[in-house]
Amino acid sequence: MFSDILQNYDWEQMRRSIYAKTTRDVEIALSKAQRPDPALTLEDFKALVSPAVSESPLYLETMAGLSRKATQKKFGKTIQFYIPLYLSNACTNHCIYCGFNHNNKFARVTLTDEQIMEECAVLKKMGYQHLLLLTGESPKDAGIDYLEHAMQLLSPHFAQLSLEVQPMDTPDYERLRKSGLHAVYVYQETYNKERYKFYHPAGMKRDFAWRLNSQDRLGAANVNKIGLGALLGLEDWRTEAVFMAMHLRYLEKTYWRSKYCIAFPRMRPHEDDGENGGFKPQNVLSDKEFVQMIWAFRLFDDEVEMSLTTRESREFRNRMISLGITSISAGSQTDPGGYAHPNKEVAQFEVNDNRSPEEMKRMIEEQGYEVVWKDWDRVYNSFSN
Repeated sequence: MFSDILQNYDWEQMRRSIYAKTTRDVEIALSKAQRPDPALTLEDFKALVSPAVSESPLYLETMAGLSRKATQKKFGKTIQFYIPLYLSNACTNHCIYCGFNHNNKFARVTLTDEQIMEECAVLKKMGYQHLLLLTGESPKDAGIDYLEHAMQLLSPHFAQLSLEVQPMDTPDYERLRKSGLHAVYVYQETYNKERYKFYHPAGMKRDFAWRLNSQDRLGAANVNKIGLGALLGLEDWRTEAVFMAMHLRYLEKTYWRSKYCIAFPRMRPHEDDGENGGFKPQNVLSDKEFVQMIWAFRLFDDEVEMSLTTRESREFRNRMISLGITSISAGSQTDPGGYAHPNKEVAQFEVNDNRSPEEMKRMIEEQGYEVVWKDWDRVYNSFSN
């Protein structure tokens, strides 16, 4: 289990090792990245996310160019479209940064069969074939039986169904595979074990190791694609990135039959924000730091898929289409039933880029890229042959 590996590392020592990297270390890493068959180490990755990159504008320019080249080589000039479908906002957790926090007072909604099919009809008209199904963490309201039933309702209408729900055990993931499960995304939020409890004071999510080992259980269940990530804005982003890179490499070596995806959620406003004493992130990433992180991951691993959500601005997402990202959402709603009956009062976070799928498609095609609505592997293979 990855928790066994992580216990051998200290957060602060890791942070110091990153900040100790020099421009010489950056140049060595970039030199490796330019080889025909690059093989960057974790030490190279540390250099690429270190403050030393800011010493010269040429470093970021080089990373951008190499990221574009590596992504096109593996994925072609394609961007995969997906859309989140929130099934429930019921949650037993007390995550201090989340709009679904159990303490927040608003109507909790878990979609009925009829409501699920209403959402299905809207999403079909939008052209989507890949759904990411999300819930809060409340097994009583949206447990394994509910999820299995929802997937059985939706699978005849969509090519791919993915999940972002509470962590489950291996037999549960194996059970959901029979209902068409394609991928599962579980975000650790922060790899800082000591600080983790501060952000998760109560609820199932308080168990750091159980959440951390979710990807191991997914790998054991032979789930086709496994997603991981950290919530950017909680702790030092450079240290989060290195632990995430370490986790990714461990998973790829251990569960090599599965594919992997990284998401990059940056903190956005939520239900209890502002004057009501809501959570304020203390480690906000600038756009420059954000792209540094994304490009470092692309140079570290040219096969991993990387997604960018509607949390980001339209200007930022426009710029990133050709620079390493492989999948993107458009027209997203973050409240249960929000496509058929929008209700911003129960959204998990605010959408920053509210363009429709058609608007996003036009923008992507204007950059010379092709939108993939489904069957990623077929498109991928066409560029590989």
